[in-house]
Amino acid sequence: MCDKIKVEELDPATHELVNGGFKGRICARFGDGGYLMQISYADEADKFRNMAVRPDDVWVTTFPRSGTTWTQELVWLLMNDLDFDTALKIPLSSRYNTLEHYHWKYQKELNLDILDPELRQKCTEIRLTYDAINNAPSPRFFKTHLAFSLLPLNLLDSSKVLYVARDPRDVAVSLFHHQKLTWFYAGDFKSFWNLFINDLVIRSPYLTHLKEAWALRHHPNMLFIFYEDMNKDLPSSIKRVSDFLGKEVKNEQIAKLCEHLDIENFRKNESVHPSWRAAIFNPDAEPFVRKGISGGWREYFDEEMAAQAQRWMREGLAGSGLRFPHDSSLTF
Repeated sequence: MCDKIKVEELDPATHELVNGGFKGRICARFGDGGYLMQISYADEADKFRNMAVRPDDVWVTTFPRSGTTWTQELVWLLMNDLDFDTALKIPLSSRYNTLEHYHWKYQKELNLDILDPELRQKCTEIRLTYDAINNAPSPRFFKTHLAFSLLPLNLLDSSKVLYVARDPRDVAVSLFHHQKLTWFYAGDFKSFWNLFINDLVIRSPYLTHLKEAWALRHHPNMLFIFYEDMNKDLPSSIKRVSDFLGKEVKNEQIAKLCEHLDIENFRKNESVHPSWRAAIFNPDAEPFVRKGISGGWREYFDEEMAAQAQRWMREGLAGSGLRFPHDSSLTF
């Protein structure tokens, strides 16, 4: 039986708010969670929901700006016997299937006509169709920002899935800079924060996304991990991920992985952070790989916003039992 995803068009007032932050993209809400996505996602949303998954598939799932790229690189290296040479030669975007990228209208939204043919090819190489993903050879690696209720029905029964969670205040700050970089968002952070907590940014609502994953954390094929834990103690996190994937790593290999994943080295790594992006993105914004820290939100929130964030999280996560390991006050 095919599971159909509900699609709800935005009312004009909501569309005006979304368009104000995101350059007029046409969006809709998908699924029971009401996830905000570009309307073009509707073309193949049901296909992805009902896609056949394989036992050797590995998935990295996150809300945007939660340590996705960092985790992708770690997972791929662990699953490929720490083949650093290949990881440095082949772009991360080519090593992973990315569900959401297939419907991006790059030619229109990023104005690729200004680029030379070779650079244009680099920009479009991650634009995959459903058929290409479905027919890709095993083992397949997947990256997605879709919530679990939009992912394949039997995903956890068949495949290994990692979900990375991050303090929503840091997510909002990082996403703010990302939108300035990629979509030339012109508003200030406070304006963006109001979009974020009112579920008016792409992939939102954040707290619903988080709760869906948290509810599945005990499934044997699921690893729910906090960005803050990875940031605080990367060696222990590497061991935890390797154990989950059934891969044995020695101390010297963990040390080499830590060096490879160090934020300064990561920022210089053309495979995960290609310099060609500068040609199409906002040159006045911060780079795709930013500071890689936890708690940076404090530099952006005034006292009123901090109190607002606490209320929003407490109301949105009430009864979930979710605990943020870095902050004992964040228990719901």
